[in-house]
Amino acid sequence: MSGAKTTKDKARMVLNQILDAAVEDKLISSNPLKSRRVKITGKASKATPPYTVEQMRYLIQHIGDIQNPVDRAYMALQALHPLRLEEVLGLAPEDIDCDNMTVHIRRAVTHPTRNQPEVKDTKTESSHRTIGLSSLAVPYLQQMESAGAFLFGGDKPLSYTQVRKMCQRIQRDTGFAENITPIRFRTTVLTDLYDQTKDIKLAQAAAGHTTSAMTLKYYVKGRETSSEAVAAVDRLYSA
Repeated sequence: MSGAKTTKDKARMVLNQILDAAVEDKLISSNPLKSRRVKITGKASKATPPYTVEQMRYLIQHIGDIQNPVDRAYMALQALHPLRLEEVLGLAPEDIDCDNMTVHIRRAVTHPTRNQPEVKDTKTESSHRTIGLSSLAVPYLQQMESAGAFLFGGDKPLSYTQVRKMCQRIQRDTGFAENITPIRFRTTVLTDLYDQTKDIKLAQAAAGHTTSAMTLKYYVKGRETSSEAVAAVDRLYSA
């Protein structure tokens, strides 16, 4: 079985519970997963690199160059907020409150079979949340005509292929040198939110994580260089 070790470990936990129940019901004599011969191997999950501040500034400055108004609105929401792609796709028009400058995350849309969108609850209870709406995004959201159950897609949420093609159009229209990758925006925004505020609880709430450890481990990437770290200590000790 290919895949990251963390993914295999999650599958093993579920399978272990099923096999334990089978032992209790005397369907099998022992749980084979508890054998020392069974080893879970695999590569560690690759960290998602954030875009640089310069890249983000470029993209935000060129949102207006995106031809399709729906693409512009998507880019403004995805690039300026710490949202999972599935949360953006699950947004309804009424979830965007420009009067109170908030975004309500109430549902998610996943693609378990690539092009068959599945509407479901948010990933965790903490993911069901309200976050602030960026003032930079408002003009692009107001330019888009949205009708139907979903902000993006109308009566039916966007498919995996539609999202991929939209990202390709955005890259083409903006002239961005790298691929437009939705998950990188979430990592980037959380990195810069923490870098600017140094408030991990604020970053955790914005991310919709159950614990701040999750935010720190997987989403907050340091922006400071080693020289900046030394300079910070020098400033403190030479004051």
